Amino acid sequence: MRNKYRIGVFLSAALLSVGCSQQVDHHGKNPLVEVGRSFLYKEDVQKVLPPGLKGKDSVRFVEDYVRSWVEDALLFQKAEGNIPDNQEIEELLAAYRRALIVHAYQEELVNQKLGSEVTDEEIERYYAEHAAMFQADQPYVKGLFLKIPLSASQLNNARTWYKKNTQEALDKLEKISISSALTFDYFYDRWLPLSDLSVKIPLKVLETDPAYLQRQHNVEVRDTAYCYLLHVEEFLPKGQALPLEHAKSEIKNIIINLKRVEFIKQVKEDLYREASEENDIIYY
Repeated sequence: MRNKYRIGVFLSAALLSVGCSQQVDHHGKNPLVEVGRSFLYKEDVQKVLPPGLKGKDSVRFVEDYVRSWVEDALLFQKAEGNIPDNQEIEELLAAYRRALIVHAYQEELVNQKLGSEVTDEEIERYYAEHAAMFQADQPYVKGLFLKIPLSASQLNNARTWYKKNTQEALDKLEKISISSALTFDYFYDRWLPLSDLSVKIPLKVLETDPAYLQRQHNVEVRDTAYCYLLHVEEFLPKGQALPLEHAKSEIKNIIINLKRVEFIKQVKEDLYREASEENDIIYY
């Protein structure tokens, strides 16, 4: 008995070109598989093929992907033929299509009219008016962190220089960072969350007493292989307002979204007014 479905699979590691059906316009694409009148194309598989995959791994991936696609296509055909009334589904599809079109139009309109530019003045004004929104959920610090092997010849010098916030000390630390396999993390110019710092240094007190670094500005910890040096230049306790520099990115996104909502609202109002004036709205 001939199979109800025509399934033709043409696979190779390089996804060689295959002939196209004469009865169907594939718009220049090369079909790999046909289930009923649904097609999976070589170009579709190429888009999902992980980069760098070669040989047997490439063939196996393609075979699994095609098999999954065929199973889904067969299940869809079975389901479609056994649902007596598709009216509700058609209505849902129509509503979804309309929502997608409206969303795509709104995004294009917003990008054309608004873009993503937000001035520093807007950010500063929003921060001043909503400072309570930007409280630190954990301590933040500014400073310097070093991780240096115990065997490094420059260890003692590093222990002296890391405590000094001077250009001379920074220059010296930078010079030995390569020769001594030194991990050199400079964050005098930005606030670093305590959680980011605590994973770098084996200092258990940070888990029980987060305010420890507010009292102790120079910390030295050792294990069997490394010496960890931390200098805290500034400390921001939990609950205090985040500095503007740290909240800037979040504020920018908030302002863009607020502008977007207001802009779309105005577009809708303008469309409604124009349609009303031209009697394009008919109420029954």
